[in-house]
Amino acid sequence: MADVTVADIEAARKAARYPSLDGRAVLITGGASGIGASTVAHYAVQGAKVGFIDRDEAAAEGLLATLREAGVAAPLFVACDLTDIAAAKAAAKRIEDGLGPIRVLVNNAARDDRHTIAEVTPEYWDDRFNVNLRHQFFMAQAVAPGMAQAGGGSIVNLGSTSWYVCTDDLAVYQAAKAGALGLTRALARDLGPSGIRVNHVAPGWIMTERQKSLWVTPEKLEGNLARQCLKEELKPHDVARMVLFLGADDSRMCSAQTFIVDAGTV
Repeated sequence: MADVTVADIEAARKAARYPSLDGRAVLITGGASGIGASTVAHYAVQGAKVGFIDRDEAAAEGLLATLREAGVAAPLFVACDLTDIAAAKAAAKRIEDGLGPIRVLVNNAARDDRHTIAEVTPEYWDDRFNVNLRHQFFMAQAVAPGMAQAGGGSIVNLGSTSWYVCTDDLAVYQAAKAGALGLTRALARDLGPSGIRVNHVAPGWIMTERQKSLWVTPEKLEGNLARQCLKEELKPHDVARMVLFLGADDSRMCSAQTFIVDAGTV
């Protein structure tokens, strides 16, 4: 089952509207599935000009088909492995050439593969940082000049609450995701004079199709819900709607901040 359905898109149409996003060029990494796919759909529903990058072409085509079925203007998709920085920058330029200066960048792409401490090699460490953190900096570097020239914009870096709550078997992933917070604050300071806001969104355990197929068990879900103040499963759209707010002018004086979406666990 896909992470975004026609019913999800209809629900997005009933959510808050942000007129400042209408016609705004938005770039989302890892946009083919999970939180990224929901974010693509929500920005598209707002009337933004959306481009997204992902290496999973089949999932991307499925998302595009669902958006077309729901009557939403199809975003611009560019297939790319974000660990190849030259290719990632070329993909960003292709989207910028097609849509205009990027005014919102959502650094969403990540992969939370489990690993024990004993099995981590230097090569694995480098690969996980490339997948989960490195591209956030270089995508910001790629779009910042055009964003500044266009009058400013918003960069949203996706993190994780897993390092706050000490989830097991995720040491390297958590190190990278903790780094996203430091990166956010550094970029916010350096890019602020150009009118560019940079914020960090830390999701809790979001029930994407990937999570449900690989990690969710009745026992783990029950334990997670017990720790939450709000006793409902977290869904991709819960994060996407926070990211929408941070891309819109409604959050114009929010920068260098962390916004946690975890139903009150941390």
